[in-house]
Amino acid sequence: MTGLLTVAYIAASVLFILSLGGLSNQESARRGNLYGIVGMIIALVATAAQPSVTGYGVLAAAIIPGAIVGAMLAARVAMTSMPELVAVLHSFVGLAAVLVGIANYLSPTGVKPGEEAVHAIEVYIGVFVGSVTFTGSILAYLKLKGSVSGKPLIIPGRHMLNAGLTLVCVYLGYDFVANGHGAGHPGMTPLLIMTAISGFIGFHLVAAIGGADMPVVVSMLNSYSGWAASAAGFMLGNDLLIITGALVGSSGAILSYIMCRAMNRSFISVILGGFGTDGGTPTAKKDGPQGEHTAVEVEEAVEILREAKSVIIIPGYGMAVAQAQHSLAEAVKLLRSQKKEVRFAIHPVAGRLPGHMNVLLAEANVPYDIVLEMDEINDDFPDTDLALVIGANDIVNPDAEDDPASPIAGMPVLQCWKAKQTIVMKRSMGSGYAGVQNPLFFKDNNDMLFGDAKKNVDAILAKLRD
Repeated sequence: MTGLLTVAYIAASVLFILSLGGLSNQESARRGNLYGIVGMIIALVATAAQPSVTGYGVLAAAIIPGAIVGAMLAARVAMTSMPELVAVLHSFVGLAAVLVGIANYLSPTGVKPGEEAVHAIEVYIGVFVGSVTFTGSILAYLKLKGSVSGKPLIIPGRHMLNAGLTLVCVYLGYDFVANGHGAGHPGMTPLLIMTAISGFIGFHLVAAIGGADMPVVVSMLNSYSGWAASAAGFMLGNDLLIITGALVGSSGAILSYIMCRAMNRSFISVILGGFGTDGGTPTAKKDGPQGEHTAVEVEEAVEILREAKSVIIIPGYGMAVAQAQHSLAEAVKLLRSQKKEVRFAIHPVAGRLPGHMNVLLAEANVPYDIVLEMDEINDDFPDTDLALVIGANDIVNPDAEDDPASPIAGMPVLQCWKAKQTIVMKRSMGSGYAGVQNPLFFKDNNDMLFGDAKKNVDAILAKLRD
């Protein structure tokens, strides 16, 4: 039986690795998801088949309702709400690590004589990481949902406060490891105190990060949830859980690092709750309008599209909210049939999750070969007749390059203003997620097309067909 379990765990681990590899590319993403599903089924069946597992009624009572609720949530959630769903799922992993750690301390299994200290360290670290993940993910969910303001909570001396609380947790950890053994569970008090303190640390770290950095926060919480799962694997002596958690934790950390580079943020700063920054919010604002904007109607936008030979479309969160991708895909198909060059430019942090725009466009059957990343297409704007911006703001803000005082200064952006003509589709002149005004709106070669993105794209499609 042990041999079969090992083979099953190895197979599941290989499938999880193949799943991550598949998710790195649009064409193979569906296959990557399938690998992950099959790997998890193998892992669940193999774990449940162990001789040490006897409470199948309790196990079924936990798995079946959880599977039903998960399937319902996944089926009903809109793509625009996917970041909130991811954040709340991370909180479940963190809470599970906390509960597993406390239960494993109260009823340790498989701990050999002389290994009590090692087991205590595993429990303590697992509970600490799980508690930070749980509260941080809950606050991230509330911020993304809009139930809590996206503005950072800047407390004077907040970094000293976090450092001091971390040192208190280290001292409690020493007390837990040194004196937590024996009858009556004397280590329960320091363990619970640490759980409360680390929960506050997780809450405070996310509270200090502004809206512009929330995509990176969600990615970092994904990493934390992986390490929490890995810690639970150490506590339970489950090799597969250790491997899976390490895969999720390391891949989440790498993705966060890539996103930080794309946004010109310090990786360490984000982890520490915006250390050395103002949490991603404006440090300086320009008073009043920066000029006069030019508004156009659908008819004028269609004439500009008809005259353009090359078009680059830049989708953003506004397109996702309006669910305009399907009508847009039809319009692109029609334009390409007229021998026009039409491509999409995707910024690494467009939307609220990495790959958000790619998924939406794939859902609308937009060909993969015309969906290009920022580095692949940014140099092409000067030779482009029209740049069409749909619901994006911060990722096309020239101040990132021109204004050193801007909170997004240094962040790589799509240089659409270098095109011969730009049209920005937005509901209003409001600022983006970073809370700063966009001078693109006032440039001489830019027109604003106001209104709901889907209604405008539908109207453009109808005019193009006529």
